[in-house]
Amino acid sequence: MLKVGVIGYGYWGPNIVRNFNRLKSAKVVEVADTNNKALNRVSEIYPAINVTTSADEIITSADTDVIAIVTPVSTHFELAKKALQNGKHIFVEKPFTTTSAQAEELIELADKKNLLIMVDHTFLFTGAVKKIKQLIDDNSLGRLYYYDSMRINLGLFQHDVNVIWDLAVHDLSIMDYLMKEKPVAIGATGKGHVNDREDIAYITVQFSNNVISHFNVNWLSPVKIRMTLIGGEKKMLVWNDLSADEKIRIYDKGIEVSNREGIYDMLVSYRTGDMWAPKVEQLEALQLETEYFVNCVKSGDRPFNDGQAGLRIVKMLEACDRSLKKNGELVSL
Repeated sequence: MLKVGVIGYGYWGPNIVRNFNRLKSAKVVEVADTNNKALNRVSEIYPAINVTTSADEIITSADTDVIAIVTPVSTHFELAKKALQNGKHIFVEKPFTTTSAQAEELIELADKKNLLIMVDHTFLFTGAVKKIKQLIDDNSLGRLYYYDSMRINLGLFQHDVNVIWDLAVHDLSIMDYLMKEKPVAIGATGKGHVNDREDIAYITVQFSNNVISHFNVNWLSPVKIRMTLIGGEKKMLVWNDLSADEKIRIYDKGIEVSNREGIYDMLVSYRTGDMWAPKVEQLEALQLETEYFVNCVKSGDRPFNDGQAGLRIVKMLEACDRSLKKNGELVSL
């Protein structure tokens, strides 16, 4: 039985505790939070779990094998480093760290101590993303042209990060997981209207194989939209994550070029075929992710959303910050 300690019982922490605790091969034994009201909620629901206001108490405890870090990103590095130094596997909320240098140091430390890092990019375990991955990998969409995503809503404003580090981190991790090619450059523009942190941003990602990605993230939208379009040579796909059913629709639409001898002779015809919605797995993504993590710890297998995956996302976020300061100038990755 893997014993889990959880640091942070705010917005996402209760979901982490619930999902680890429901696994047959793991149980949460300790929860730390600086807020006593949060700890009271833990004790009411899980009277057997030890609670404390000291994260160090959990990290140094002989009763924990794994530390789940569910705190603001600014605290991830120090907590994760202490946990690894004390021989604990770590499960860390996204984004992994605030800098790529921190991420690299944690990866090196984990490798030295033969410990696992998993970064909680929960969307990678949703039925929709798994289905899209399958469609790309089996070439159902054909050669990809573009990846276009919109993730907008009213709030919630974060105090320690801008909208890119809060919302676009989801899309960047999904893109990183789905696309076989790795991006070569990134550009970002954005503005802050409440404080000095961007609350609206537009990101463009370029690949060497002519694929282009675009992301629109916004905390000031009157409507909530979670929509992704992926255009391929054979098929095009729309993923509406807010749809109760038919989250994914596949369109047999596209273009066919019959002559490339010269631009004036190029004949473009348009294909408008059927649309269908494939079945998408409905299991809770975090349940699958926590189960996968526990299995990886037990088997020693390296998770695909490991520290290296987290590092790639942090590098893209850092590149976005550099581009923002240069009014959208492309930054090489």
